Amino acid sequence: MSTASAAYARLVDYMERCRANARDLPLQEDVVQYWSGIGFTLDEVQYVAPLDQVSEILSVPEYTRVPGVLHWMRGVANVRGRLMTVMDLMGFLDKTPALKEKDRRLLVLDEGEIYTGMVVDEVLGMQHFQMDGFVAEPEKVDEAVQPYIEGAYTRDGEQWLVFSLFRLADDPRFLQVTRAG
Repeated sequence: MSTASAAYARLVDYMERCRANARDLPLQEDVVQYWSGIGFTLDEVQYVAPLDQVSEILSVPEYTRVPGVLHWMRGVANVRGRLMTVMDLMGFLDKTPALKEKDRRLLVLDEGEIYTGMVVDEVLGMQHFQMDGFVAEPEKVDEAVQPYIEGAYTRDGEQWLVFSLFRLADDPRFLQVTRAG
């Protein structure tokens, strides 16, 4: 037998052994796609904001109150040399927060000319949902929050409402912080 034939025979032997041993390998499973966002609570309801809408999460910084503004516009804070407006999301929605401000957190929206922090009750970190768990028309959505909801995800029997910070920032009421009159 020539050297080339011996090498070929050896390769065939390797291939047959590989096929024989490959029978016990697990079958390929379907890939599950996930959607991710930043989880937070308001008034004990779970929400999730799209990742691309939250530039950072902070403790509520010290801020300076601004005279003549609505009660939910908390003030202006210096965050790493930039002036950020601090808005209380519960106040904007005409609700009273149950937690002290020092225990609450800030979701920062930095989009175009808008650099603002929205005070929320609690940040629950990054949340992942199977894409097939999405519903476009969620149940039991508070009227005050409805304009900012883009559907919901269900996981472990719990509903997480998708809260759009972009929709909130586009609302003329949110941008009009001065008192009338």
